[in-house]
Order: sequence, then structure tokens, then C-alpha cells
Amino acid sequence: MNVLHVISGGETGGSRKHVVTLLSKFAPGTATLVVFQDGPLAAEARQAGIDVRLLTQSSRYDLSVLSKLVALIRHERFDLLHTHGPRANLYGALIKRNITIPWMTTVHSDPRLDFMKSGWKGKWFTRLNVWALRKVDYFFAVSERFKESLVELGIAAERIQTIYNGIDFDDAPRPHTLRRADLGLREDDVVITMVARLHPIKGHALVFDALASLSDPDMKLLVVGDGPLAAELREKAAQSGIGRQVQFLGFRRDVADIYALSDVALMASYSESFPLALLEAANERLPVISTDVGGVRQLIASSDMGWIVPVGDRAALAQAMREARSRKQELKTMGERLYEHASTHFSLQRLYEETVATYERVLAIHPTRKKGV
Repeated sequence: MNVLHVISGGETGGSRKHVVTLLSKFAPGTATLVVFQDGPLAAEARQAGIDVRLLTQSSRYDLSVLSKLVALIRHERFDLLHTHGPRANLYGALIKRNITIPWMTTVHSDPRLDFMKSGWKGKWFTRLNVWALRKVDYFFAVSERFKESLVELGIAAERIQTIYNGIDFDDAPRPHTLRRADLGLREDDVVITMVARLHPIKGHALVFDALASLSDPDMKLLVVGDGPLAAELREKAAQSGIGRQVQFLGFRRDVADIYALSDVALMASYSESFPLALLEAANERLPVISTDVGGVRQLIASSDMGWIVPVGDRAALAQAMREARSRKQELKTMGERLYEHASTHFSLQRLYEETVATYERVLAIHPTRKKGV
């Protein structure tokens, strides 16, 4: 089996981590990754030993790349095309008539919300995104809720396979060199870390409002990630009177180190799949505060592992943060429980095996398809 994965290459969130870690499990010669722009994702993939091909574009609207993609599929006789994200899905839809291999996609986010608060252009891209998805042969959904969303778009349920995300868990906590003092934090501070793109769907503004309502200067928030709302969110934090409690750390490669010095991880998304950021927090034995999205209830399986709050509920989010503050001495034990549950049910090996099994099932459904011809 030889699978071609396609992603734009500019991703910095969960889809980037998903693709790189998943493809790192494939044996040489069985998976190739195409990107349309060089950057951290491609660099990470190469470092992981993944066969990366760069198909350059003069701009994201340069469709001359389509013929290059078709030529690659035909020349190297791939068995399956697997796309990730709106741009890759659009290109898959545009070349579908020119290839005869099955086409699959992983739905990492709600396609109806990918371009929220982007004006008329966002509405146009959303329609284009949904149009492309309806052309796909088979789907991976990273949570049952995302499967339900696809069914609502008119996708037949039998064409969708739910496979939850997974990571490689450490058998024992790893040593970390980053210390609280390095970030100007005190040992008595309650440190909450939020790893997410600075995008409206991630709920940063809601978190700032909740934090401001607590009037607790010893509660500190580490914001990890980049995105289009960077300037707006910095201004929001300052205006909310929590400027000294919030640190914007940008894109970081040492997320595990940052989690290790924290007390609790937080996610406030309005929509989410099955967040890798929370699995990474679980790997560092951190309890989690999260909105009730995607597959979060499968991860935070009981209240002694963390808090699940309604989406968009500032008061409930603030209450969870207040409880974490009052239970600071219990947080480590809660994090250990979350680690035990997550490492048992959401390993990278399980993700790889279920993905390959789905590939084999799809290929069996299409026995007459020729390889990349």
C-alpha cells in the first residue's frame, strides 16, 4: 500500500501534529506527504523521516499545482489520496476526475466554522469548503460529533469512519529544563496553560473575561500559539485589567516543558474535534478544563480528571478556574488519573492501526481501481 497525504503546509495547530505523528508510524515507501508551502510543518515531517514533496505555488490561488499533483499520483502509482484541510480538499475535488484512486479526507474541524468572522470572503470559502467535502469518497472523523456534523451536511454515515486522535505517551514523566522563574512565575501562582491558535473559534476572549471576573492576581494564564487575533487579544487582555496575568508565548516547540510547569491545561473552543493539545497535557499529568466539544467527554471521562463546561459559558468557565484554584493540592493526582485513562485509550499506535485498517477496507471496496492511472 502506498498512500499520498496532502496538506497545505501552513498549519500550526492540531492538524499539523496529527499528520506528522501519524505519518511517522508508516514504514518507508508506504506514505508520502505533499505540501504547497515550506515551513515548520514540512521541517518537522522531514525530521521525523517522512518523505516530503514540495509543490510550490506563486500564491494559494495558483491552480497550476493541480497538474503537478495529478502527474505525481500517476507517476508514483499511489493507491490512495488522503487530504487534510480546506485547501487540500479543494484541490482533491478539482482533480478527482483525473485520478482513479479512492480519495479520503480527515475532518479536523467543523467545516462550517473554519472561516468564522472572516467577512464575505469567509462565507465564500465556507461554501467552497463544503462543496469540496461533498466530492470526497470516504472520511475520517476524529470524534463522533464531527461524524454527526458530516451527516448533517448530507454525507452518508457508511462513508465515515470515526477514529480518535492519539499520541505517543511517555511511560514516566520526562525531565524538563524550563522553570517557572524563567517565565517570571512564582511557585505559589496557579498557572493555567492554553495551547491554541489565536482564532475566534478557540475562545480566548471568553477566557480573558472569565479570568478578569475572578480578580485573582495569583492566577496566571500562559497563551501558546499564533494566529490572526494576536494584536486584538493582547489589547483585550490589557483592557480587561489582566495584562500582568497573561503571557503571550507565541508558537513554541517546547509545549511539553510549558505544560510541565503548569497546574492545569485549558481549552475554551466553540468547536473542536478531539484536541491533541489536551492529549499532550494528559501526557504531562495535567488535569484539564475544557468546553464540551468534540470528543472531550471521551477524554475527561470523570470529574476527578478535570472539568467540562458548557460552550460559551463565561460563568461556568470562571467557576471551574476557581475550583482548580481551591483544589491546587489535588491537581497533580487528578492529572495522574487523566494520564492513566488517556494513555490506555488514545495511543498513536491505535490511531495508526485503525487508519491502516480503514485504508485496507476502502481498497477492498474498489478492487477494480488501477494504481494511480
